[in-house]
Amino acid sequence: MPTVEAVRPLADLPATRPSRQEAEAAVRTLIGWIGEQPHREGLRDTPARVVRACEEWFHGYAIDPLVALGRTFDGAGYDDLVLLRDIPVRSVCEHHLAPIRGVAHIAYLPGARVVGISKLARVVDALAARLQIQERLTREIADTIEQGLRPRGVAVVLQAGHACLSSRGVRMHGVSMFTRCLLGDFAHDPWRGEVLDALSATAP
Repeated sequence: MPTVEAVRPLADLPATRPSRQEAEAAVRTLIGWIGEQPHREGLRDTPARVVRACEEWFHGYAIDPLVALGRTFDGAGYDDLVLLRDIPVRSVCEHHLAPIRGVAHIAYLPGARVVGISKLARVVDALAARLQIQERLTREIADTIEQGLRPRGVAVVLQAGHACLSSRGVRMHGVSMFTRCLLGDFAHDPWRGEVLDALSATAP
C-alpha cells in the first residue's frame, strides 16, 4: 500500500516562521510593487487584514486531519457502501495563490468501524485549507481516510474550478477539473464499477 507522504504530521511542519509584522510588511511591499500607495487611507490597514484572512484561509496547517477520524463507532455489521456527496472544497492553488472552488464526493467500504459523516467533511476542510494542487489534495483525502479508518475501500472524486485558469492566462470560464483516487476494493471490479456509478449518479 502506498505510504502517506503528503499528509505530514504537525510535528514535521516548520517550527519557526516569519512574524506577523514580517508578513504584514510583505503584503505592504506587494501593494507597492503593483503601483499602489500602501499608506493611503484605504490601504493602510490592508496588510493586517490580509494576514488575518490568511489565518482563516490556511487554518489547515494547524490541524492534523487524522484527529477528525479518531472517534469511530461499531458498524453493527454494515458492510456496504457509505457515500457522502457535494462536500464544499475551498482551497488555494500553490502556483498562483488563486482560489480553487468545488465539491468532493467520498465513499468508503467499512471494515469493523464507521465514522460520523461530519468527520469526513472535516478531513476535506483540513487538507483543502492549505496551498494545494487538486491532484495531491484528492490523494491526501483518500490516504487520510484509509489510514484513519482502515476500511476495505476508499474512493474520492473532486470536481473544481480554478481561478488560475479563469482569471489569468487563457482566461477560460466555466471549466471544471475532475480528479479521483480509488483504493482497496474500489480499485478493482466489481466494486470499481459500482462506486464510480454511484459517485457519478445524479443526487436524488
